[in-house]
This record gives sequence, C-alpha cells and structure tokens, in this order.
Amino acid sequence: MGEVAKTLVALKGPDSVHGIIPEALVRYERNPTYTSTSTSTQAKPGGGGELAVPAESVFGRTTVVKDMHTRKQMMAQEVMAGGPGSGFIALSGGYGTIEELFETATWNQLGIHSKGICVLNINGFWDGILAWIRKSVDEGFIHGGNANILVEATTAQDAITALREYKVSDAVFKLSWGNE
Repeated sequence: MGEVAKTLVALKGPDSVHGIIPEALVRYERNPTYTSTSTSTQAKPGGGGELAVPAESVFGRTTVVKDMHTRKQMMAQEVMAGGPGSGFIALSGGYGTIEELFETATWNQLGIHSKGICVLNINGFWDGILAWIRKSVDEGFIHGGNANILVEATTAQDAITALREYKVSDAVFKLSWGNE
C-alpha cells in the first residue's frame, strides 16, 4: 500500500491519500528506513511520546489509531460518507485484505452499507475467490441474488466504472442499522 500511496501522492498530491494505520503496525507497514520528522498527534497508549509517521509530502496524510477495529471503522465511515461512485476496491493482498473484503461484503449483504465492492483482478489474483463465490451460490450458501455483491475489474478504469455503475442486490437483507 505504501507504493500505491506514494504513486498517488506523486500524481495528485498529498490530499489524495489518507492512510489509517494502527499504532502497532506503523514501523512494519512503511519502509522502516524512512526519515520523516512528522509525528502523530496521538500519544502512545501507556504513556507519553509520539510516533514518527511517514512524510505527508511522500505518503499523504496518515492517521495513527489504537487498533485494527478503529482503523476499519474509520475507513468504512469515510467510504460510506463519499459521494456517488465511491466504494471499496480490493487490490491483491494477504490475510488482512481478504478479511476486510469479506467484512465489507457481509456489511453490504446485511444492509449496513450500499457502496460498491470491487476486486481489481490483476493477473487472475482473485480468480479463486470468485470461483468460491460461484460454488457457494451453486451449493446454496450464498443467495444467487447476492452473487454480485463483489464485482470484478481487470483495470483501474474498469474498477472506477464498476463502482459508478454498482447496483445493490435486491436479495440483501432489509435490516435497519440506523445508518440511513
């Protein structure tokens, strides 16, 4: 994500990126050799001090939070507050990426949000997950109407288009979460 952030900042400036990172991951998620003099305004739990964060001019704005739950909540709130065409795009990643992808898909199915969720399927990275969704529909674990909660794109432009054209499934639960 650091490389994506640096590229976006180089193309569009520091305001184009807002990284939200748990304190414990700051030194692992970014290049540990960075020499930023910026600091978080949030004190470390357990007493005093500030954390060095990557330079805003290189990585964009960084908010350091106490834990993963706070991170996901802040990210989701920013996306849900976005205008038409805003949504979630999953790039290739590991356990954290898949966990966040499925959580946003579950929230969509439960009616917690109505934003689009797109997997950017470069070089077939998401093929296995997309096959699993089809198999889960075939086996009756996912309602057929919810098969397209996750949409696929193979280019960045297609991902933007997919989010702009995203339609919430009629099969999602019509639950009230107080988020209307």
